[in-house]
Amino acid sequence: MSDIDYLLRVLNAKVYDVAIETPLEPAPGLSRRLGNRVFFKREDLQEVFSFKIRGAYNKMAQLAEEDRARGVIACSSGNHAQGVALAANRLGCEAVIVMPSTASSLKVDAVRQRGAEVVLYGESFDEAYRHALELQAERGLTLVHPFDDPDVIAGQGTIGMEILRQHGGPIDAIFVAIGGGGLIAGVAAFVKQVRPDIKIIGVQHDESTAMADSLRAGHIVTLNEVGLFSDGTAVKQVGKETFRLAQEYVDDVIIVDTDETCAAIKDVFTDTRSLLEPAGALAIAGMKKYVQQTGVVDQTFVAIACGANMNFTRLRFVAERADYGEQREAIFAVTIPEQPGSFLRFCGVIGERDVTEFNYRISDSAEAHVFVGIAASSRGETIELADAFDEAGFDAIDLTADELAKAHVRHLVGGKSAHASDEVLYRFEFPERPGALLRFLTAMNPAWNISLFHYRNHGADLARVLVGMQVPTSDAEAFREFLDDIGYRFWNESENPAYKLFLGS
Repeated sequence: MSDIDYLLRVLNAKVYDVAIETPLEPAPGLSRRLGNRVFFKREDLQEVFSFKIRGAYNKMAQLAEEDRARGVIACSSGNHAQGVALAANRLGCEAVIVMPSTASSLKVDAVRQRGAEVVLYGESFDEAYRHALELQAERGLTLVHPFDDPDVIAGQGTIGMEILRQHGGPIDAIFVAIGGGGLIAGVAAFVKQVRPDIKIIGVQHDESTAMADSLRAGHIVTLNEVGLFSDGTAVKQVGKETFRLAQEYVDDVIIVDTDETCAAIKDVFTDTRSLLEPAGALAIAGMKKYVQQTGVVDQTFVAIACGANMNFTRLRFVAERADYGEQREAIFAVTIPEQPGSFLRFCGVIGERDVTEFNYRISDSAEAHVFVGIAASSRGETIELADAFDEAGFDAIDLTADELAKAHVRHLVGGKSAHASDEVLYRFEFPERPGALLRFLTAMNPAWNISLFHYRNHGADLARVLVGMQVPTSDAEAFREFLDDIGYRFWNESENPAYKLFLGS
């Protein structure tokens, strides 16, 4: 398909029967902080709280009547599913939606409420998609692909058309979240034909980098696994057509982490009082990182706020991690002599700074290990604190970027145990669904005693679990087989300094 075809497809896309032209809103608070003019393209204001309705409806409206009459099938973790369900409702056809079993209950319920049949299958988009293809063949349904389809891409491209119409002045860059690539392919294919001077910059979560890896390699790369925090972009493999268009038109891809994404959710809330889902805030997080990395000022940026299907119970986790993303809290493990006056000297180093957390339990007659959180204005202040501890003669380890410390150690009590011999420590991610923990426990060798366990529900779609197990060295091979067979993502934290200081035997 020629690129001029995409220009015409976008101009003639049938999206406005169900979609609205969303506002392009200035973000005054973020603009002041970044020293640039920032605008949010508010796709979270669509009826399904996501841009996905555009591509889904455009594809289905273009189908032949006999194809729609057979019914449609789609695979999605949630937002495309809602778009297809709404489009089917408006067009009077049946819809079957295959969703991963890890999909947000908020999104599953929303799809069912729009009259679609929901089939839950697998733990990832890719597993669910393979099942959708099987159902398509069995039931003679018409597939509505979530991203790798010219009509879907063109529907999403109407966002780029609206941005150029709504902002007649210079735009230096448009930031776009990437999952399978349908949104950025459509926006880029239109914008670059009309305004080639505007940079198109993609943003991916660091646990779902399929497009960035593919562009770097020069061919489509399939990831072995993806993280589910940004579930709307958790795709192991991008589309052939979306990759082709990205190769031609995308100027750069920025990678952001969970903390940076949470900080971006907070930024949007501060300026708009609206709450985006993680995937919906990726573009904002990437824009902030771009400014930080390049140091540019007085430029004009548009970030597409592409989704707001956020579970309310997930907000606790987002709020906790937002300050890390803004580098406004530093976490240290500080070792001080277990003797009179040491604690006073330690507090003197902290000075007038706000202490956000302080954990200590006596465990040694010579040294005390203190877990402390301290409010900081920037990463630079964290470095200054580390230097101050060093100058005072205190051994301090900066744990601000340590996932074990942030997600688990700060919430654990009890200290070290003399009984935890042969202990290994692993961090797991479980799908947050009935039976996941039981599956883990029954797969374990009953001879391996659980010596530490920490789980805290963050209202997300996956559970973060820390497990200490007493595994004799003679069982090392059997333990490796257990890890391979269980099928959950895991990290060996047995050598983590936070564990050794505060919990290790």
